[in-house]
Amino acid sequence: MPPSTPSPVPSSARLRTWLHQCDLAVFQSVASRDWPGAGPLLPRLSRSANHGLLWFGAAAGMAAFGSSARARRAAMRGVASLAVASTAINTIGKGAVRRRRPMLDAVPVIRRLKRQPITTSFPSGHAASAAAFATGVALESKGWGAAVAPLAVAVAASRVYTGVHYPSDVLAGAALGIGAAFALRGVVPTRGQLPAPGRPPAEAPALPAGQDLVVVVNRESGTATATAALVRDALPRAEVLECPPEELSATLEKAAGRCRALGVCGGDGTVNQAAAVAATHGVPLAVFPGGTLNHFAYDLGIETVHDTCTALASGEAVRVDLGRFRPGPQGPGGAHGYFLNAFSLGVYPELVRNREHWAPRIGGWPAGVLAAFDVLRGQRPLEAEVEGRRRPLWLLFVGNGLFQRVGPAPGRRHNLADGLLDVRVVHGGRTPGLRLLAAAIAGPLTRSPVHAAERRRRVHISGLAPGTPYAYDGEVAHSGAELLIDKMPEALTVYCPMAI
Repeated sequence: MPPSTPSPVPSSARLRTWLHQCDLAVFQSVASRDWPGAGPLLPRLSRSANHGLLWFGAAAGMAAFGSSARARRAAMRGVASLAVASTAINTIGKGAVRRRRPMLDAVPVIRRLKRQPITTSFPSGHAASAAAFATGVALESKGWGAAVAPLAVAVAASRVYTGVHYPSDVLAGAALGIGAAFALRGVVPTRGQLPAPGRPPAEAPALPAGQDLVVVVNRESGTATATAALVRDALPRAEVLECPPEELSATLEKAAGRCRALGVCGGDGTVNQAAAVAATHGVPLAVFPGGTLNHFAYDLGIETVHDTCTALASGEAVRVDLGRFRPGPQGPGGAHGYFLNAFSLGVYPELVRNREHWAPRIGGWPAGVLAAFDVLRGQRPLEAEVEGRRRPLWLLFVGNGLFQRVGPAPGRRHNLADGLLDVRVVHGGRTPGLRLLAAAIAGPLTRSPVHAAERRRRVHISGLAPGTPYAYDGEVAHSGAELLIDKMPEALTVYCPMAI
C-alpha cells in the first residue's frame, strides 16, 4: 500500500502558531534584557494599578487640583471609561479566551510580583483599564491626556516586564480599553461633540488688557479669590475689587456707573446679581467662573479666565435672555428678581439651604448628597395652583432656556436666547425620591404619571402659602401668594468667544 499523505495543517492554525511564537520570542526578549531603572519602579507601578486604584487616585487629583471644569470632566470620563472596559474584560474577555499565564522561568525573581494573578492571561485587564482611562481623559482634555498617557503606557509595559502577560495580551487589552472609551463617547458625547450654543452676536467694546473693565469678586465664593489672582495677571489694566457677600450689591452698582464693561468673579448666585445690575445699566458683562457651580458660564462655553480674556480683547459678545419672576396681578408687593439658570419651588429650595449649611464643613458635592437625603426623607408636597390647576407638587422647575440631554444625564442649554422657559413638574404622591429619579431619567418627557414637561413663555403660580421658599440660581428667598414668571428676551450682553 502506498504511504498515507499527512493531512495539511489549516492556514488558521499555522497563523496561530506563528503568532504565538512571535509572542513568546518578544516575551523572552523582554525577560532576558536588562532595563536600567525599571527594576524598582515597574513592579510597584503594576501593583498600584490593581483594582484601578492608581486611576481613581489620578482622577481625584485631577478633579481637586485641576482647577477647571475641563479637568473635572476629563477625570469623570476617564473613570467611566475604565468602568466600561473593566466590565467588558471581566464579563466577556477573560471567559472567551482561556489562555494560561506565561512561565516565569526566564523572568528574574526581583521583577516578579509577590502575588501572582490567578485569572486567565488574555486579555490584560490592567492594560485595558490604563488605556481606557487615558483615552477617556484625552477625549475631554488633550493636555491632561498627554500627562496621563506615559503613566498608562508604563502600566501596560509593566505587565510584560513582571512576567504576568504576553505582549499580545497587553496589546489586546489596550485595544479593548481604547474601544471602551470611544463606545462611551458614542453614548455620552464629549463637550466638543455637542452642537455650538445658539449665540446671537452682540456689539461690545474691545478692552485689551482689561482697559476700562471693573471686576467685582465675591471673596467667599468657591475659588473666586484664586481666580481673581489669575484675572489680575491676565488683565493688568482692569480694576479688580474683592468684597464680602453683604457688600456685593452696592459694589456692583458703583462699579457699573464708572466702567465700559462690568466683570464678575464668583458662582451662579454672584453672577445673577451682576447680570441684573449690568442689564439695568446697559453695560456688557464679563463672567469669570469662580464658584462651586458655574452653570451659566459653562453653558456659554466659558470655562477659564483665558476664555473671557480672549473675548474681551476682541470685543466678541453674545446676547442672552434674562429670566424674571415677580408678583402676579393679585399679589402686589411680593417677591421679584431675575434668574440666569433656573427658578424652582418645592424640594429644591430646601435642598439648596441644607447644602449651603453643610458645604463649608464637608465640601460642595458631599453636602449636596447629604442635603438630598435629608430633604427627601422629611419633605411634604407643596400645594400650589399652576396655570389654573391646583395640585400637590414635589418640584416645580422653570429653566431659562431649554435644557438638552447629554447621554443619559441632564445636560446643558444649547441656546440661551431662545425666548422659552423649560417647565418641569414632578407631581405629589408617595415616595418623592423615586418620583424625582423617574423624572430625571425621563428627561424632557411631555407626559408621564409622575412628571410633566412643557415649553412656555410665561408661568402663572397662585395659591401659595405666604413665605413659601423658592430658589433661583442657587439662592433661596420666600414668596408671597402669587408669582408670575416670564423672560426678558436678549436683555443681557455677555462677553464670549465665538469660536470655542
